[in-house]
Amino acid sequence: MLKIYNCITEAHDLRLVALAAFVCVLASVAAIRLLRYARKSAGRMRSVWLTVSAISTGFGIWATHFVAMLAFTPGIPSGYNIALTVFSLIAAVLLTGLGLSVSLTENWRHGPWVGGAIVAGGIAAMHYLGMAAFEVAGTIAWDPVLVAASIVVGALIGAIALPVGLHGESEKWKIGGALLLTLAICSHHFTAMGAVSITPDPTRVVSQSALPAEWLAMGVAIASVAILAMSAAAVVIDIRDHRRSELETVRMRDLADASVEGLLVCDGQNIVSANKSFSQLAGTPANGLVGGTLENCFPDPIARFKLMSKPNQPVETELRHRDGSMTPVELIMRPIIFAERPHHVIAVRDLKARKDAEQHIHFLAHHDALTGLPNRSFFNARVDQEMAALAPGKSLGVLCLDLDRFKEINDLFGHAAGDRTLQTFASRVGALLDDRQMMARLGGDEFAILVPDIAGPAAAGRLAESIFETLRDASDAPEITIATSIGIALSPDDAVDRQALLNHADVALYRAKEEGRNTYRFFEAKMGAEVRDRRQLEHDLRLAISRDELWLAYQPQLDIRSSKVVGFEALVRWRNPARGEIAPGVFIPIAEEIGAILPIGDWVLTEACREAASWKTPLKVAVNVSAVQLHNPSFAQQLHQTLIETGLPAKRLEIEITETALVRDLNRTLATLRQVKALGVEIAMDDFGTGYSSLSNLRAFPFDRIKIDRSFIKQVHSNQQAATIVRAVLGLGKGLGLPVIAEGVETNEELRFLQEESCDEVQGYLLGRPAAIGSFRQYTHSDTDQPLAETVRKVANG
Repeated sequence: MLKIYNCITEAHDLRLVALAAFVCVLASVAAIRLLRYARKSAGRMRSVWLTVSAISTGFGIWATHFVAMLAFTPGIPSGYNIALTVFSLIAAVLLTGLGLSVSLTENWRHGPWVGGAIVAGGIAAMHYLGMAAFEVAGTIAWDPVLVAASIVVGALIGAIALPVGLHGESEKWKIGGALLLTLAICSHHFTAMGAVSITPDPTRVVSQSALPAEWLAMGVAIASVAILAMSAAAVVIDIRDHRRSELETVRMRDLADASVEGLLVCDGQNIVSANKSFSQLAGTPANGLVGGTLENCFPDPIARFKLMSKPNQPVETELRHRDGSMTPVELIMRPIIFAERPHHVIAVRDLKARKDAEQHIHFLAHHDALTGLPNRSFFNARVDQEMAALAPGKSLGVLCLDLDRFKEINDLFGHAAGDRTLQTFASRVGALLDDRQMMARLGGDEFAILVPDIAGPAAAGRLAESIFETLRDASDAPEITIATSIGIALSPDDAVDRQALLNHADVALYRAKEEGRNTYRFFEAKMGAEVRDRRQLEHDLRLAISRDELWLAYQPQLDIRSSKVVGFEALVRWRNPARGEIAPGVFIPIAEEIGAILPIGDWVLTEACREAASWKTPLKVAVNVSAVQLHNPSFAQQLHQTLIETGLPAKRLEIEITETALVRDLNRTLATLRQVKALGVEIAMDDFGTGYSSLSNLRAFPFDRIKIDRSFIKQVHSNQQAATIVRAVLGLGKGLGLPVIAEGVETNEELRFLQEESCDEVQGYLLGRPAAIGSFRQYTHSDTDQPLAETVRKVANG
């Protein structure tokens, strides 16, 4: 190293050394810029620019060498062989051109490295040919170590120079490549010059044909001017290209920013440009994305491979944000030409809204929209899953729950109150369950709870008790009470498949409802037959009208004072082909529970009015109307339509209601009754004395008649309290101006008591059992009242 240093400082004119370095820098800058421009070109233009770059670089290397040689002052006569000097220039240009061509080989990532090494070889060939052209009056000796070092160092630095100069679009890479190429030329020259030792020898003379240094200086000057011209051309071309690239980039960026979707322009895996939509989606400024790689944004390597290997094919993956969070996106890649070079544009579509919508749809498909609980299909799938994984010695519990009297809440307070009740019930009960337990809404007010790995019946019972406890005072409305009945079945004790397990829990639920509600029952084998019989009864009842199994029985009502039949009460009866006659006390409550009372009640009204309209004698007909019918908003309109269709005068129809209908929803019931009253239909309060018997109800609405329940009539001759109550009701009727009718009169004593207390009307088995209307034709089609009138007179006469 010291020898090289001494060579530069002592054997060279440092001013010319500086000039050589300047020429070398100009040549290197021109070489890198022209080479990059050649890479952007194609076809014949690429060859043209490669040729220009090779000439510029070759001349630069040659000029650097000979300027440095002019700076070398050995102190003895010297000159330059013309042929070898020219040949050294040609070698520099050809080898440099070959190296630059290799560096631009398509689809060969090692091309720039090999090309740079070939260019370094051209530097070495030019140098040593130039030294061979150097004639001096002395003997030249070479240090083989420094000669080898000059070649190796030049080759290494040259091999690095071109990959650096061709990498990326940033100016720093261009400058770095030019500096490395300059270093390769200069390091090789001065290391090689340090390897030279010249010993003066008077016997050696410089050839007469040798080129004098002055002429060489002229040639070098011409070469330097050519290099300067090419450098200037390269700079002009680079500036123009840079401006054009900037304009193209600006136009493309403006166009890309107008897109709603995110757009990335990439050179391989490197991001060249990003629009505003992608910048906002990624949460990173656009300038922070440019220069990065796709891996920074899309960490999934499989997705990136699919994207790059399948153009125009959508690929779903996740976008990593600046804060590390991920967003689902869809990518589509297409090849484009950008800045006159092949690039890829990647469209990035945000899938978060779609994924959220898909998740919401999936949730709705498996959950109840009102309560947010899993639905029946989800619950069934979970039961199947748990039963399949049930280990020996373990139990699986299912609790079926049904809200007690939920239909009344809907009827009295409206469906909005019913919905709030269901939500409160779901939230209260759901809060008792752990992560493995699951509550589902099966439909309406039916719920179910799945309890994996339950310890046994005792644990199921404790859970049921906890449910009852949490439901106490659960409602926000004090007038609404939330209660439930629970049926429990365990697997494998009660069933080994899902359908049987749920059926058995449902059977236990029916038993709990039958035995008082607001309680729980475990499944027992004997329950099965009873529940199946009950369900068959419900099924038959729903079809009773269409099968023509219902019929009306009529019971006469008499005026005590005149002993005349004044009307009939229509009573519905059910004759089932398999079961025979079914008592109203059995099927009416079932009809109310399953919602069949509305069609049955409508049928009874229509049939009773049609029958009464056919009577020759204008007797009245009384029909019982349930609270459910009264709470139907269209009841009055339907009644009016029935009267029109059957032709029955409204004054001949009397509807009987119980006080229960008033208690459930007083305002709604009174509004309906006023509409009925406006039609001219009479209204009787049925079973007075058995319910609330509130005098405020009589004051709130002017009923046309009061009906005393049969339970009091049966005891009037044996129970002083019952007799007192009947006398009080009769007195109340007189005071209010309301006729009173006593039902259930079965003995002469009961009839005599009512005669003595001046009761207005009576009905009962003593006066006539309920029967088909044909049995009472003498009353409906003639004016005679025998034999009922005779019966009343005999009792009155003792």
